This record gives sequence, structure tokens and C-alpha cells, in this order.
Amino acid sequence: MRIKDVTGALEAWAPPSLQENYDNSGLQTGDLSTEITSALVCLDCTEAVVEEAIAKGCGLVISHHPLIFKGLKSLVPKGPVERTLLLALKHNIALYAIHTNLDNVLDGVNGEIAFRLGLKQIQVLDPKPGQLTKLVVFVPAGHAEAVRNAAFKVGAGRIGNYDECGFTSKGTGTFRPGAAANPAVGAAGVREESAELKLEFIVAGTRVSSVLAAVRAVHPYEEVAYDLYPLLNEHQGIGSGLIGEFDQAMEESAFLNKLKDIFGLQALRHSRLLGRPVSTVALCGGSGAFLLGKAKALQADAYVTGDVKYHDFFEADDKILLADIGHYGSEQFTMHLIQRRLGELFPTFAVRLTENVTDPIHHF
Repeated sequence: MRIKDVTGALEAWAPPSLQENYDNSGLQTGDLSTEITSALVCLDCTEAVVEEAIAKGCGLVISHHPLIFKGLKSLVPKGPVERTLLLALKHNIALYAIHTNLDNVLDGVNGEIAFRLGLKQIQVLDPKPGQLTKLVVFVPAGHAEAVRNAAFKVGAGRIGNYDECGFTSKGTGTFRPGAAANPAVGAAGVREESAELKLEFIVAGTRVSSVLAAVRAVHPYEEVAYDLYPLLNEHQGIGSGLIGEFDQAMEESAFLNKLKDIFGLQALRHSRLLGRPVSTVALCGGSGAFLLGKAKALQADAYVTGDVKYHDFFEADDKILLADIGHYGSEQFTMHLIQRRLGELFPTFAVRLTENVTDPIHHF
């Protein structure tokens, strides 16, 4: 297996273009063409994790949090980041991070939290605008179905819980082949009129190239006429946080105990109990206090995240139960998520979970 085979699969799942502008996901050290026999998955890439990768013969470390996050002005062993990098370089260990791009997909970090909690009817809490494109293709009527099917097969026409969505209108196309053209219809130098259909599809921005390639492969014309329009519509499958429902509501104390049990917490910080059952739960892995207002606006009974500051708890304002399960606590199962995904795609490739607990916070 080459490194690029593994990273390519990860990026097809959570494209790097979906990461936040402050982030630094992707390959941080190493050569994509290098052959490896196994990979080690972790939440944080530390010296201990790289030493573990060396001992286990793993040529690639896949972390959620990027090791290189801020700019480095030198590469000398003066701090933990530099020491970890030097150790990886010395032993030819490639480092790859899949961070906020994995946060921003429906079946990513937050999807794993929702799965562990048993939430149903899951939706993105704060969908991102500007992630969709409208593709318009002009095609002879007799080839419209082939073009539709090709576009649908690679992801065009997906809107929320629906797929194969599109719109068709009739019209007349005109064109005049040049001297060097090889037209499917008409002759060089003669204007041609053709009864055509106008096909319209919504396409995720990350899928535009694939959809265009599929359309070109089955379209009868030498030069395919198409338009691309960027849309401001929110993408319901891309964005921050999730919100979902329990099959049955539970008391607040039972809900908090459920959080402690699932996430293995010694302690759990939360806002004042409100004496109301918990049915609708919003969540965001990592530092998600910025979405508290969104959770309240959608009338969630509880909001689960990490790194909640003192004043953030006041913002719960007796309208929602705010629970802080910690940054590490909320994202610890991301490792299992990545391992499971790669295991399904590459069943004969060894994807190992780190044995190091990298949570830097300890409780006395």
C-alpha cells in the first residue's frame, strides 16, 4: 500500500477543501509514493506515539489534530512539536492529519459521537453555505437519460435525504462546427439546429470534477455545453455540530450518567439542571461553545461539547442543559472511526489504534 492510497481514501471521505481556514490538515511529513505495510491512528501525534509507530513498524501516523498547527521558524529539538517532527523524520515516519474537514462531514467526528449516544434523525447543527454548485448540461433528447444516470451515479442531485434530484426543460440548441471539428451531428461550416434538453443538477463542490468527467464520458458531443453556478444554499450534509433525537426521552440525571459512562469521564461539568426531560440533543466535538446559540435556537434540550469556559455556562440561560465532556473526551472515538473506515476499504491493510492516551489533562 502506498501512502497516497490511504490518504486518497481519507480525502474522498473528508475533502481537505472542507477544513477551516485556520487549519492545517493533510500530509505533514513524508512522501505520498512511499510504500507502507501498516498505519497507526491517534488523536494527537506525540513523541510517544511516533515511538510506538517505530516499534510496531507503522510507516504512517494518522492523527486528528495536526502536529504542525502554527508556523515553525526552526526545526531544532526545543519543544514537543519539534522533537516529535525530528523523530518522525529520522525514522521515515509519515505524518498525516485529518482535522476540521472530518469535523465538517455528517459521518465524521460528530457523527461518531451521535452514534455512540444512540441519537436518531441526525442533522447538521450549523450547515455551511457556499458548498454547492448548480450544473446545467445541454444534451440531445435521446442521450439525456444516459447523462442523467452518469451524473447521479457519482453524486449529482443529492438534496438532504433525497437523491437523483434534477430538472429538465426543452429547447433548441444551435452550433456551427469549425474546420477542425469532428461533430456527432452536422457538417463543418454549416450552422446546425438540434432539439436538446437542459438538465439541471445540484452538485457538492467537492464532486464537480467527478460529475463533469462522468457527463463527458457519455455525452455524444465532441464539445459538451455546460454551465456552473456557485450557490449560496446551505449544504445540509456539511457543517459544524449535529443535532438528533433519542427514541425515548430521559431524565437529566440519567442523561448525564449516560455521558459519563459512554465517554469514560471521572467528572462532568454541566449547567444548572432544569427539571425537564432530555430528548433532543445537539453536540459538537472539541471546542464547540460557539454553537451554543444555534443549539438553543433549534430548541435542543441539551448541548454536549468540550472546552466550555466559565462565562459560557451563563449563556445556557436556563434554556438548555450544557454539558462539557472535555476536548479529549468528545473526540476520543475519532480514532476508532478512522480505523473502522480504512478497515472497510482496505481489509488486508493493518490499521492500528495507538495504545497511548494522549489526553494532557489529568484529574486528582
